[in-house]
Amino acid sequence: MSDLRDLELMVGSGTSLLFVESGDEREVETLFRRLATRLGRPLLRWSVASGLKALNGEPASRPGVREPAKILAEIPGRTTPTLWLLMDFHHWLDDPLVLRQLKEIALGDGGQTLVLVSHAMEIPDELRSLAARFELSLPDRGKLEALLHEESLEWGRKNRRSIQAHREIVDALLDNLLGLTTGDARQLIRNAIYDDGMLTEEDLGELAKTKYGLLGSEGVLSLELDTEKFNQVAGLHRMKRWLERRREVFLADQPPAGLDPPKGLLLLGVQGGGKSLAAKSVAGSWGIPLLRLDFGTLYNKYYGETERNLRDSLKTAESMAPCVLWIDEIEKGLSGGDDGPAKRILGTLLTWMAERGSRVFLVATANDIEVLPPELLRKGRFDEIFFVDLPDPEVRAEIFRIHLARRQQDPATFDLEPLAAASEGFAGAEIEQAVVSALYAAHAAKEPLNTGHIVAEIEQTSPLSVVMAEKIAYLRSWAASRTVPA
Repeated sequence: MSDLRDLELMVGSGTSLLFVESGDEREVETLFRRLATRLGRPLLRWSVASGLKALNGEPASRPGVREPAKILAEIPGRTTPTLWLLMDFHHWLDDPLVLRQLKEIALGDGGQTLVLVSHAMEIPDELRSLAARFELSLPDRGKLEALLHEESLEWGRKNRRSIQAHREIVDALLDNLLGLTTGDARQLIRNAIYDDGMLTEEDLGELAKTKYGLLGSEGVLSLELDTEKFNQVAGLHRMKRWLERRREVFLADQPPAGLDPPKGLLLLGVQGGGKSLAAKSVAGSWGIPLLRLDFGTLYNKYYGETERNLRDSLKTAESMAPCVLWIDEIEKGLSGGDDGPAKRILGTLLTWMAERGSRVFLVATANDIEVLPPELLRKGRFDEIFFVDLPDPEVRAEIFRIHLARRQQDPATFDLEPLAAASEGFAGAEIEQAVVSALYAAHAAKEPLNTGHIVAEIEQTSPLSVVMAEKIAYLRSWAASRTVPA
């Protein structure tokens, strides 16, 4: 049902007080102009800055009235049923006189409809039974595409040429605009096309960053701009294949019949094994924003308000959809026994996982399975649980190649197979650090980096697989029959 039809039913049923919470005043005014035309009623707009102004029909009789109590005093004497838009009226809702005036108008039968508009507003207890709240629906994909077409034509008229964009970039742009108001979406479209008349992958990153800022998320949820493609992640072939098979379904507006959109996966494994990189690669390869939720920060920083902040973070993620929500080291926020915030956090998270309908793909990483609650691990919570083990020789060679290339070194000039053999038991992060340390050693010796520098650094390192051999052995044993090798 459309916003216009919803409003018509509310006003037609005799609702005299409407609370509209929106930061897009232009959209609110446009909607009520259409409603006034459909109902054949005058539409008046009041603000403390400009007083009373008619938006249709006859001019206002007293345009200079800027005091809210005075304008409310005039309403009961008006015989013609009228729509009144009262802008930023939340500032006066703690005034006893204004509250009483609003209550008497609502209890009267003069056919007047007061619409209180603000970016944020609570209905006072005195008016709760007499008022109704109305929220503008957010534009759907069709409306956003029409908006993009409109702004593109306007740019083309001004610059006498058409904008340049590939269809896949346009589709990704529209996905990123979902969850925004019409006004915000229009501004972000202009930001993307007005500088150079092109829509590119760089515009998508800027758009996601701006959208995240508009949502006003703070503290525990962060937008990660440093994402990776699958070709920058060595190994994990089963997980990559699993994700590639689900990419099209997840990104589709309407998934094929019989297929539910994928909801997420849990990555369990050895520290430094590449779980975080894998989480980043999902967002980078699917071309969608990556939001990181640090459960440790959530619990420590907002003790006493943890559940509310978790709900706010999940709501922000839904507004950013389609996106990847990465919960890093999930066990940190769920350890704490059967009572207290940890238990309530788990309940909030499990409820959201079961009931969410938005395209938020959840990727959770964990190092310590002993503290993960059984409720989280049971079948159906995640689509799949992957175990990220230490890399085998082939994957270790690929990790060396990737990190050497990233640091402007030609991998072809290094003996990758001997390096892979020498780094038996090393995690991906330990291999990267060996390359970094070798670069420092070569720089200090004023020599070009070579295989010998890296081997020397490897020989001086005790990998985690040696330092924590018993714990890693237990983790592998636990995962053998309960998870899928990544």
